[in-house]
Amino acid sequence: MSGAVSVPAEGRPESRITDNIVYFARTLRKAGLRVGPASVKDAIEAVLAAGIGNRDDFYWTLHAVLVKRREDHATFDEAFRLFWRSRGLIEKMLAMFSPTAPDNREPQRLRPAESRVSRALFEGHEQKRPVKEEPEIEVDARFTASGNELLRTRDFAQMTAEELAAARQAITELKLPFDTLATRRFRPDRAGRRIDPRAMMRSASRTGSGLILPQFRSPREVHPPLVVLADISGSMSQYTRIFLHFVHALGEKRRRVHAFVFGTRLTNITRQMRHRDPDQALADCSTAVKDWSGGTRIGEALREFNRLWSRRVLGQGAIILLITDGLERDQIGNLATEMERLHKSCRRLIWLNPLLRFDGFEARAQGIRAMLPHVDEFRPIHNLASLGDLVASLDRGAHHATDPRRWLV
Repeated sequence: MSGAVSVPAEGRPESRITDNIVYFARTLRKAGLRVGPASVKDAIEAVLAAGIGNRDDFYWTLHAVLVKRREDHATFDEAFRLFWRSRGLIEKMLAMFSPTAPDNREPQRLRPAESRVSRALFEGHEQKRPVKEEPEIEVDARFTASGNELLRTRDFAQMTAEELAAARQAITELKLPFDTLATRRFRPDRAGRRIDPRAMMRSASRTGSGLILPQFRSPREVHPPLVVLADISGSMSQYTRIFLHFVHALGEKRRRVHAFVFGTRLTNITRQMRHRDPDQALADCSTAVKDWSGGTRIGEALREFNRLWSRRVLGQGAIILLITDGLERDQIGNLATEMERLHKSCRRLIWLNPLLRFDGFEARAQGIRAMLPHVDEFRPIHNLASLGDLVASLDRGAHHATDPRRWLV
């Protein structure tokens, strides 16, 4: 077959490289990347054609072929670091086979996608490990945490591929709030308190105006528009992707949900998020967005939203969910002005910041301090528990724990 990769003789260095690339591609597939046989074939051809000059050349050769989506960069980077003879891989293998002395040092926080890649890389070793017979022990579990509770409190950035799938399923099962607003329009209501003259005249005309019976009406209640402005810069991509699953679940159960993403530019993804399949919807979003996992220009993105979209989507008591870490890469000269204009255009502005997951968080960055005075609530957004609190707050109002003035002291 023309174009096929010639398989080197067994025992040659090229043969070992080819086998390792195949095993590496399997690891990426288990970690959540879309890597098919054609991609593996192309990767082997690229490496054999380009050669291996140094580690960086080898890294970017594989990256150019195997990474199809911007949000997969962090997973690929962590997989490459663990798989290709890195010091971290040696330490992990030694930890599996050798007893170690107890380490009293504070554990280091996991890197993004490290749990997912490590589990995919060492899955075969865990399956081949003999089952150890242990005596049956009765445990009183009244004061222990269940698996669902652990999943609710686990950080999205540290979840494995299986945990992310379970989290997406849990998001689709969230009970959405019944937050409605009374409009100026009316609907027929027998128990209403207002007389409906038009309905009375229509009813009387059908009976020849001999008998006029009272008809009543009440204000029509609708869900307020929900507008999402999500940051897709490199530091936010892990959280934005799972949050877009939440936005997709909202769009299936209520009308007038508008979604925008921004990095260095603003992109409207409302049409892409209307696809019934959430995975296909996010794939369409990745195709439409050109600046995924890039820089951040919050002020410029808000200026463009206020100028082009504010009057179109903000009306009838709209609620804005702004998800960003507030770390502005550009000048913050117009950031406070655009935030003030955005705040005045909606009924409620909720800022969701994953940096609040850290206990020692302080609002010291200039971008954060410029934005805080113009928001109604300041909430964390890093796990399922924080998403549940957000959903519950949409129809209950703000809480003193989410008051942004607490961070401006």
